[in-house]
Amino acid sequence: MEERQFTVDQPNTRLDKLIANQFPDLTRSRVSKLIKDGAVLVNHQVQKPKYQAQLHDQVIIKIPTPEQLDVTPEAIPLDVVYEDDQVIVVNKPQGMVVHPAPGHPNHTLVNALLAHTKLSSINGTFRPGIVHRIDKDTSGLLMVAKTDVAHQSLTKQLQEKTSRRKYLALVHGNIREDQGTIDAPLGRSFKDRKKQAVVPDGRHAVTHFRVLQRFGTDYTLVECELETGRTHQIRVHMQYINHPLVGDPLYGPRKTIKGNGQFLHAAELGFTHPTTGKALDFHSPLPSIFQQTLDKLAKQYGVTNLEEEAKHEW
Repeated sequence: MEERQFTVDQPNTRLDKLIANQFPDLTRSRVSKLIKDGAVLVNHQVQKPKYQAQLHDQVIIKIPTPEQLDVTPEAIPLDVVYEDDQVIVVNKPQGMVVHPAPGHPNHTLVNALLAHTKLSSINGTFRPGIVHRIDKDTSGLLMVAKTDVAHQSLTKQLQEKTSRRKYLALVHGNIREDQGTIDAPLGRSFKDRKKQAVVPDGRHAVTHFRVLQRFGTDYTLVECELETGRTHQIRVHMQYINHPLVGDPLYGPRKTIKGNGQFLHAAELGFTHPTTGKALDFHSPLPSIFQQTLDKLAKQYGVTNLEEEAKHEW
């Protein structure tokens, strides 16, 4: 058990935001969970994440020892896009889980990474090096921290929204607007605890989208840029505006194009290098099944005058 404490000098700030700002190695979601679990005391009392801190409040945080999992390094092939002594950027294939969890202890990206290199220790053995995640059936780019210094820097960039993450998604229906923003809070669904949903008291979530290509009135290819990074954010937000992802087994319709899960790909990633300060930008081509599906749709719907931007993104 690790204990941290501080005195509030920024009054009228939400407790969860205040703690996340005070300790960059703690993500906002982890802070919120610690508060809800009663591991955070304000003047020796339990408060809610939205509690407005007052000047001179005494905050004590008790961080439990991370659950110890026997994470075994596995010699699984990795698609390494970039690597140095601080960070590694990988292109995760569709179907691979990012990190071990109860019920899924091996064959994950973390197992593969541990066989390749050392990772930061901030998340303990549960999620070493993992700064952000993408779903099992989502493919594409992930930045991973090799040192604690890098982990703190990358986490801070995510919190301050200075890193850049763009996804390509194939959705059902014809999105009439050329671009737009979905600003809708996300939380666990009241109807199905396995799902996320737009809920009144959910966490702030913002997704920006831009149409790249329409396939008749049946399908639309969009670029989605994350301002926040909530669980299943793009999948839930697109369903919320009645354009669920093609192939999504959890949020999409039963009648859909067959694939290996949702057609969602983390195509672009940009961040500032933790120690050199250099701006790094990476691009990942679409997986073959995604590209082949777009080619078939283009032929089926007679799309011959693809916009140059769409061609570039593909």
